[in-house]
Amino acid sequence: MTSTTHESASFVQWRTRQQEAVEQALSHWVPESLPAGLGQAMRYAVLDGGKRLRPLLVLATSEALQGDTGAAMRAACSVELIHAYSLVHDDMPCMDNDVLRRGKPTTHVKFGEAQALLAGDALQALAFELLVPDDASLEPAMSVALCRLLALSAGGDGMAGGQSVDLASVGRTLDLTELEAMHRRKTGALLQASVVMGAVAGRASAATLRALETYGASLGLAFQVVDDILDVVADVAALGKTVGKDAASDKPTFVSLMGLEQAQRYADRALDRAHEALEQTGLADTHNLHALADWVGRRDR
Repeated sequence: MTSTTHESASFVQWRTRQQEAVEQALSHWVPESLPAGLGQAMRYAVLDGGKRLRPLLVLATSEALQGDTGAAMRAACSVELIHAYSLVHDDMPCMDNDVLRRGKPTTHVKFGEAQALLAGDALQALAFELLVPDDASLEPAMSVALCRLLALSAGGDGMAGGQSVDLASVGRTLDLTELEAMHRRKTGALLQASVVMGAVAGRASAATLRALETYGASLGLAFQVVDDILDVVADVAALGKTVGKDAASDKPTFVSLMGLEQAQRYADRALDRAHEALEQTGLADTHNLHALADWVGRRDR
């Protein structure tokens, strides 16, 4: 696995600056003063951890299109709230039964199962609340478009549907087409939506939007294949979550289907397609989007 040793200084600076801005915005928008400690559980689930890949994709896409920065930040945080809620629920005993996430105890371990379930529910609701602000800072048409994209990516034919297939596939052998279809929903849909929501905030043309959709889909596939590889080769300290869970749970993965070497080649091809799609966007500056793709496809954690 190649680590991100060739990142440009400008990308690292941009990424760090945007991660800090997202953290600040999330801290502002996720309230602590909610009944019975609910706000504390929500903030525990979403703050102080994670790469913030999905928000970064929103922001980089919008920037490449010189889009509305306020709309982009709201979209970026809404995607991260959906991602955080999904992790809270996925980690629970009825799903993946994980005890470690982002280097700390999972939310249900820290706060109990009932509070974790409610925290996830509240994070999901807050994600859509951010996209319909009461101060007219988002145009109604843009609010509607962003809400629809987020709902589709998180729903039955998106993330939730993919997780359902994942749970139903334990102990089964999926072929490549079935495995790709599952991960297009479970992981890829929200990653692709992050790119497309950034494109909406930037009012992308139809042709540019199509190319960005391909970029997002290819990046999402590369992300999942690398995730499967890391579940085999990484250690807990580097990854910040339990490793070897997929094999222990007898879940189908790209590694179990094709082996480590072939899986790495498959990830590389998906990454190549992401880069090629960016060349078709017609945008003048896609440096950060290219760098984000490499950050995903060449990561070691």
